[in-house]
Order: sequence, then C-alpha cells, then structure tokens
Amino acid sequence: MAPCRLSGFLFKTASEFPDDPSRASFFHSYDDFCLQDTVFSDSATLAEVNTEKRLAGVLFDWDGTLLDSFHADSQAYLAMFRDVGLDWGMKELERHYSPDWYRVYRAAGIPEERWEEADGLWRAHYAKHASKLIRGARGVLQELARRHTLGLVTSGDRVRVTRQLREFDLTRIFRARVCGGDTEQKKPHPEPLRMALRQMKMEAEECVYVGDTPEDLEMARAVGMRAIAVLGPFPTEKRLRAAKPKFLLKRLADLPGLLERIYPRTQT
Repeated sequence: MAPCRLSGFLFKTASEFPDDPSRASFFHSYDDFCLQDTVFSDSATLAEVNTEKRLAGVLFDWDGTLLDSFHADSQAYLAMFRDVGLDWGMKELERHYSPDWYRVYRAAGIPEERWEEADGLWRAHYAKHASKLIRGARGVLQELARRHTLGLVTSGDRVRVTRQLREFDLTRIFRARVCGGDTEQKKPHPEPLRMALRQMKMEAEECVYVGDTPEDLEMARAVGMRAIAVLGPFPTEKRLRAAKPKFLLKRLADLPGLLERIYPRTQT
C-alpha cells in the first residue's frame, strides 16, 4: 500500500516500524482508511487537520453509515418499480441512487401525483426485509458518547428510523434525532443539520458530520461543519470520491482513531 499523506505528514505502513509496536499499531489502523494520497485532499493544510478547537458533537447519517439497509432498501425499490409498471432494475437504481428518494422518483419518471402511492409501496416492501447495524457501529457510538454529544440527521422516515433505533437500543445515545419530514427541505439542503444543531445547542464549528453520500458532504459544508466520508454498502462510492472529501474512511470502526488524530487527545 502506498504511504498516506495527512496534511504535511506522511503516514507509512505498520511494517516500517518493526522496533516500535505501539507506533506500528497506530499506523496500521491508518492503513485501513488511507486509500492512497487521494483520501486527504491535497489542499488540506496542517491547520485544517490538526486543530486546537474542542470537538463537542459528532453527528451521523443513518442508512449506509450506521445501518446496513442496502438490501432492504434496494429490494423495496425494485418491487415498487414493478408495482408502478416501471422497467427499472438494479443497474438503473445504482446509477441514480440518492438519499432524497424523490430524486430517484424523478429519474425513474414517476409522476409527482403518484409519489404518495410509491412511498406506501416502498414502505410495505421494505418491511419485509431485515436490516442490521454496520459492523462496529455500536462500539463506535459507545466510545464516542463517552467524550462527545451525538446527533442523528437522516433522510429516513421518522416512523421507520424511530422503530429501528428502538430495536437496536440506540434511541437514548443521540441528543438530537432529525429525520425525513421533520424539515421542509431534505438533504443536501442544510436545514436538517441546522435543526439538529439547535437541538444540541451547539455551533457547526465544534462538530463533525459523518455520512456515506455526497449529499451528506454538501449539507455539512453548507453549514460550515467538518465532514467525514465513510464507504458503506450503498452504491455511492464513485460519486462520493468525486465530491473530494478531505477525509474518507474505508470502515466506520476507524472513526474514533481519526478524530483523536485531528483533535487534541487532552480534550474532555
């Protein structure tokens, strides 16, 4: 694997530190999310990466970031397409996928007067499939909750997301929970993230937002919040890379390590 550049520092692979196990362990964890030199933007400066600002809040997307719901989501779409008479398959869905499902409807040519029908069909088919937490998600949330206030900003329907949070016993871990329909505007509009910040009584500059789509990055950037991209099960990697995130994690499990590197470890 090629060395990974982090704003002026060159992180090498663990094998290059055979005499110092602690350094090897640290850098090995970075191997998992430093995907060549493109992970950290070439324009990132040392000041942008290492900051003395206190990290107060960490906000997350839900589907694809904390929840592995791609199978349920995609199967619900495909069944709904068939029900409304559309000849759309996985190839078309992957090409046009967006967390704003109305963008998908528009791309598929579903008339606006049938959107409510399509919503009902999607929900009915989605309920037939189980979803699971992303690997390591629970541990990441529990670790970060000891030091930071957590929030959730998702395009997912409130009824569905509330039920899933309850099933996974994660409701109380989030100080703020903003779901699709809570605001007039959807991602990538910044309104949902601004609502969460008001609920958390925090400023954008003291928080980070973690998501798996370019819409997540756009929303965070619109409010002046640092965005961290993570690769998930949904077909968004190509567009996510094209959005040029300053930070791109291969695995959610590496998030605590990244945050410790960016922010002073003396924070409480």
